[in-house]
Amino acid sequence: MSRGNAAGQPLIELRFSPDTINFGDLPEEIDALLQQGVVAYRKDRAAAEALFRKALDAAPQALPVYFCLYKIHTYQGNLDEALSAARRGLEEAARQAGWRSDWRAWTPGPLAADGAARFALYTLKALAFIHLRREEPDAAAEMLRALRVLDPSGAVGWPVVAELAEGLR
Repeated sequence: MSRGNAAGQPLIELRFSPDTINFGDLPEEIDALLQQGVVAYRKDRAAAEALFRKALDAAPQALPVYFCLYKIHTYQGNLDEALSAARRGLEEAARQAGWRSDWRAWTPGPLAADGAARFALYTLKALAFIHLRREEPDAAAEMLRALRVLDPSGAVGWPVVAELAEGLR
């Protein structure tokens, strides 16, 4: 699973060197593919995406793979691809958390420091950001309203996206 903390720090954190990312508890071969993708991203984004997709094919239950995919596509401005990867990651995280696939049906509960539930809320925040980038403020606002209820302390960092949304008005 992905890692994060109650202070709202990222689910993925640096470990030892900038080229090694702590993706949490993953099978060794999946972690290796993600690590290779992170290194490849600096020089060959297509190779990085291919490595992340290979990891997804091998382990569609591995939530950090979705994170990698929606992050690289967001960074590159491939917002349709980012949206697709984030939606799929959200669906998988909800399944793993035992939640309904429609985030609108989620109810507030305790938020663990890591795990599928936290990843689901973090990815909902990412989706709000992607919608802002796609100039879809109403979709972003709906997600941010849900996050205010589901994560009132802002542990997954949604207040930053809410501030961006406010600045765009």
